[in-house]
Amino acid sequence: MPALPARRYSGVAILLHWLIAALIVWGFALGWVMTDIPGITPTKLRYFSWHKWIGVTVLALVLVRILWRATHTAPALPSSTHAWERLAAHAGHGVLYVLMVAIPVTGYLYSSAADMQVVYFGIWPLPKLIGPDDALKEVLRTAHVLLDYALLAVVVLHVLAVVKHQHLDRQNILARMLPFGRVRD
Repeated sequence: MPALPARRYSGVAILLHWLIAALIVWGFALGWVMTDIPGITPTKLRYFSWHKWIGVTVLALVLVRILWRATHTAPALPSSTHAWERLAAHAGHGVLYVLMVAIPVTGYLYSSAADMQVVYFGIWPLPKLIGPDDALKEVLRTAHVLLDYALLAVVVLHVLAVVKHQHLDRQNILARMLPFGRVRD
């Protein structure tokens, strides 16, 4: 007898989703606060370090998540989902994955171009991928910030889509990504 299709994401996918989401919120908040601290202070330097640790961690977890997603089928969208909504959902997820890789990469390259070592958790120095370059540093900083705002916009759309499907369409789509509860028909 063939297995029934999954009605919710796997425990690993759910864990990665919420862990990455929490780290992104924390990283964004730190990025916002640290850039408003005037001068160079111990607090500002600590926030920059934490921000970089979060970025490296998000990149690693997103790569694991992409591999997991490539080897594990996602639950099907409800049958009442319109074709354009399915296309938008797949495109939105694709854009989220691209941004979740591009943002840490541009941040890491920005640190390298600024000749600032990334020391993961204050223990493991990570290699500088490019040499110091003031012009490239500014391009990478700008790209990093713009990609951050793009991610913020896409996350807002993602949350609004969940709210729409959950409350207006009554599709109970949120239960597919929650670690508790059950998926209703």
